Amino acid sequence: MRNLLTANQVATRLGVQLKTIYAYVSRGVLKRTLAEDGKTSLFDAAAVDRLAQRGRPRRDNHQLGSVDVSLATSITCIESDRLLFRGRDVRTLVDQPFEAVAELLWSGQLPEHTEWPATSDADVRALSLSLPKASPATERFAAVTAALACKQPLRVDLRPSAVTQHARMLLSTLVDCLPLLAADAGKHARRHQRLAARLWPRLTSLPATGARIDCLDSALVLLSDHELATSTFAARVAASTRADPFAVVLSGMGAVSGPLHGKAALTAHELLIAAHSTGQPERVVANAISRSGLSGAVPGFGHPVYRGVDPRAEILRGRLDPLVRRSIRTLVDHVESAASASSERHPNVDFALAYLAFAMDMPLGATEAIFVIARIAGWIAHALEEYGERPLRFRARALYIGAR
Repeated sequence: MRNLLTANQVATRLGVQLKTIYAYVSRGVLKRTLAEDGKTSLFDAAAVDRLAQRGRPRRDNHQLGSVDVSLATSITCIESDRLLFRGRDVRTLVDQPFEAVAELLWSGQLPEHTEWPATSDADVRALSLSLPKASPATERFAAVTAALACKQPLRVDLRPSAVTQHARMLLSTLVDCLPLLAADAGKHARRHQRLAARLWPRLTSLPATGARIDCLDSALVLLSDHELATSTFAARVAASTRADPFAVVLSGMGAVSGPLHGKAALTAHELLIAAHSTGQPERVVANAISRSGLSGAVPGFGHPVYRGVDPRAEILRGRLDPLVRRSIRTLVDHVESAASASSERHPNVDFALAYLAFAMDMPLGATEAIFVIARIAGWIAHALEEYGERPLRFRARALYIGAR
C-alpha cells in the first residue's frame, strides 16, 4: 500500500506535536505499521483523515457536505512555512531552470543539464494564432491542448517516459502559441531552448534581460506545484481513470479557470493598477475590503495553508525588488502595509505574481498564463504518481438533502 504517511506527516496533518501522535498509538487511537527498515512508523492516510474529520477538523471546513481529502504523496511537502519538492526546499531550487525542476517533480532526480528541444507543432501553433488575441490564456491553452492531443494517437501510452515526452512537447507548444507582444521580440527567444526566455516576449514588450528572464524562471519554479490544490486534485481524479496526460492537463485547466484559483492573481494585479492610477493605495485597499464584506479579504493576501508568510511570495519578491524602480517598490510597500494592517493577512504568491506582472508592464491575464504553464509540471507529476495507484480509487458519496 502506497497511501501511507510518516509520523511527521501525520503530525502536520492533525496540527499536533510528534509526541501526541505516539500517544495516540499507545492509546489505540491510531494504528501504525513499520517500514522495511523496521524503525520508521507508517500510518494509513484514510485512518488519519477519519481522525482529522472526527476530532481535529481544519479551520476552514465548517459546511455540511464539505470534502477534506488526505493522499500520500512523495512530490510536494508543505511543512510549517516551508515548501519542499521531492524533499528539497524550494529556496534551493529557484536558481534552477523551470525545465530542471519539472524533471525533478516528474522523476525525483534533478538533472545536471536540461535542454528541451523546441518541439512545438507548427499546425497547432497556426491554429492558436487564428484565435482572438484577447482570448484568456486558459481558453487558448485548452484549445491548443485538445488540438495537439488529437495529433498524438500514442498519448494513451502511460509509461513515465512517454508521459514526460508528451509533457515536454505540450509545454513547448503552449508557450509558442501565445502571441508575441513585439514584432521582432521573439527572434532570439525562438532560438533559445529555455522556456522562460521564449515566454518573456509573449508576456511583455520590455527587453528580455538575463535578470528578468531569471526572475520569470523563478516564478515558474515557485508555482510549479503546491500539494493538492484544487486543480491538482482534479488532475489526479482524471489520472485515476487512466485518462491520458493531455486529458489530465485539460482537467486541471478546467479547475484552474475559476476566478478563485488560477485567476486569483489577476484581481491583485488590478488592485496594483488602481493604486498606481489613483495614487491612493490605502483607499484602493479600503475599497477592496468594503467589497469583500464580512470576510475583509484583500486580493493577494492570506492563505488557507500557511499560518505565517507564504514562502513563495517572500522568495519572488526578493528576486523582483532589485529589478524594479524605487517608486514601484514604494507603491507595492504601501499596498502591502495597508492590506496587512487592515486584514491581518500576509501577502501570498498571487500578490507576488501580480507584482511581477505590474512591475514588468504585462497585460491583465499574463499572471494566468504564467500560473498554468508552471502548474502543468505539477499536474503531470501527480498524474505519474496516480498512474501507480489503484485505478478509480476516488468515489465521493453524496449527502442527500432533497425531498423524500
